Amino acid sequence: MKLNKLTLALLSAVSFAGASHAEIDINGFGNVVGGITSSDDQVLGFNDTIDFSNDSLFALQVSSDISDKLSATAQIISRGEDDFDASFEWAYITYNISPSVTFNAGRFRLPLFAYSSSLDVGYTYHWITAPSVVYDVPFNNLDGVKLGKTGYVSGWDYSLDIAFGTFKGETLGADNNGDNTSLVSGQISNDSLTLRAVYGRATTTLDLTKSSDDVGLALGLGFESIEAAGFAGLADSLRVEDDTGEFVGVSAMYDNYDFFVGGEYTEVSVDNNFSNDDEAFYITAGARFGKWTPSLTYEKFESSGDIKFMDDIAQLSNSGLPAETIASLSGVAIGSQLAQESDYDIITAALRYDLDAGIAVKFDVQRLSDNVDDTQDGTLARMALNFVF
Repeated sequence: MKLNKLTLALLSAVSFAGASHAEIDINGFGNVVGGITSSDDQVLGFNDTIDFSNDSLFALQVSSDISDKLSATAQIISRGEDDFDASFEWAYITYNISPSVTFNAGRFRLPLFAYSSSLDVGYTYHWITAPSVVYDVPFNNLDGVKLGKTGYVSGWDYSLDIAFGTFKGETLGADNNGDNTSLVSGQISNDSLTLRAVYGRATTTLDLTKSSDDVGLALGLGFESIEAAGFAGLADSLRVEDDTGEFVGVSAMYDNYDFFVGGEYTEVSVDNNFSNDDEAFYITAGARFGKWTPSLTYEKFESSGDIKFMDDIAQLSNSGLPAETIASLSGVAIGSQLAQESDYDIITAALRYDLDAGIAVKFDVQRLSDNVDDTQDGTLARMALNFVF
């Protein structure tokens, strides 16, 4: 496991805190999740052989006050989907400018969603995992800085975060790099209602010629073929290279401790390339009966749009190239966009039982319905043990 300069600096800060006899807090959490589908179709990473690694993880979080206003935090996570190789999820320093204003620098979770800060801590919510249609994005963490403000006005608690930096994720098997990422999020809440909104944008680059995924690599090489045939403008239009991406999200949750109902809606778009705009939302509701919490959740994801760059694609037909070459290049230009089309929904019935303080057992059944290709429909059953310490 490689340690970058940021991580080494953070560890040095924590070590300094230990040497100066400052208090060091160590907390942890874990999710042990097993799942199996009703057929050999893959559903959310599971198939008809029971799997206990896909959604399982174990994590430790270390934090320490370096001074009255400065603290350091590191979070190490070992995920089953990565063969439980440990890596630093978070590594940042917090400076308390005032009791209500904080400044973070390092790697931290972007405040994109209602459950962003506790996304990996399954114990903190009623699902086994947060709704994938909304939360499954390649840019959860940011390397950069964040300024946060909290307060209380007329019966409402509020928080405002402004962040700037870079992110690195993975899309179609290739590195998804987001430079000049900026984000603003705000939240207000009272005893039972929480409302939040977020807007972010970044300059995004995705080099599919280095993809480890067969589909991604085929697209990347296809764009290269279009450029080699003399249509560099069309190839550049299709590529994701220094393009502007935007993220918009809103959420609402009503929870009076006896029952809860709420949802989130997000839009993700990247201008001037082959990708489509993504829209996703979920609605969830449940009730608490002592240690039992049954719930029902509906999720919807849609990625669609008109075929772009048709004037440039039409020029292929008048290029004088062989008909097979024209068909192949046109197929790449149009097919790359059609391949992103997606429309499916998921219904989840879940049950949580609080076994003891810090330990919860959960069960759920998810039915995925693909509105583009019904052969991808499937049912997934999971059970989980979530714990914190």
